[in-house]
Amino acid sequence: MLRKVSRPIALMIAAATLVPLAGCATSKNKGDTKYVARDVDTLYNAAKERLDRHQYKLAAALFDEVERQHPYSVWARRAQLMSAFSYYLARQYTESIASAQRFISIHPGNRDAPYALYLIAIDYYEQIQDVTRDQKLTQNALDALNELIRRYPESRYAADARVKVDLVNDHLAGKEMEIGRFYQRRGDWLASVIRFRTVIDKYDTTSHTPEALMRLTESYLELGVPKEAERAAAVLGANYPGSKWYQHSYELLRKKGISAS
Repeated sequence: MLRKVSRPIALMIAAATLVPLAGCATSKNKGDTKYVARDVDTLYNAAKERLDRHQYKLAAALFDEVERQHPYSVWARRAQLMSAFSYYLARQYTESIASAQRFISIHPGNRDAPYALYLIAIDYYEQIQDVTRDQKLTQNALDALNELIRRYPESRYAADARVKVDLVNDHLAGKEMEIGRFYQRRGDWLASVIRFRTVIDKYDTTSHTPEALMRLTESYLELGVPKEAERAAAVLGANYPGSKWYQHSYELLRKKGISAS
């Protein structure tokens, strides 16, 4: 299962953005998010207070009100980002992504743009499902992480993004392995070869590569192309000589009278 991002870490990352308006009283009717004209100080501090009390959905709605009622205020920009963060904490990932994307589109050169893009990536990352399910969100997470690394390689979020890229790639490779094994069970050896070759060609640095080479050896033998099976086993032996996958490939070839060296 793919390791998910730690919420306390995400909270620490965003801590610098949690700035209340100093010296301003909060509204007595903080829970009311219907349109009632309020000054920006009251609205922003009400939203911040709700966030501190872990009332994330209400906090997000109030931050949205800051932007809606005071779109030209300097606090509207901060509220837009805080809305995305609050929606993330509420696990309303679609809304969080929309808010963060809006922030980037309006303020592409802002110093907080890297964080907004990181938040989009984490929103997708949190939704990654088991390899037996559709991996569209996994691909979205990978695309967002790579975009962050490409656009802001020196940002403080890029290092974490690079770690997560490796985890996501391993997950996507796991999906290819799942499908390849399914084709093997059905005896559809050509289809299985295509899946295992994808792992080797596209995800060769992941933990699934040794098994993919062994499964390729199996599939090529079943297809009646022993030279390709021998080649796959040789690559496996050269790179993972002590693995159980090489031992299995070696035994398969030995039974067929083929050298694995």
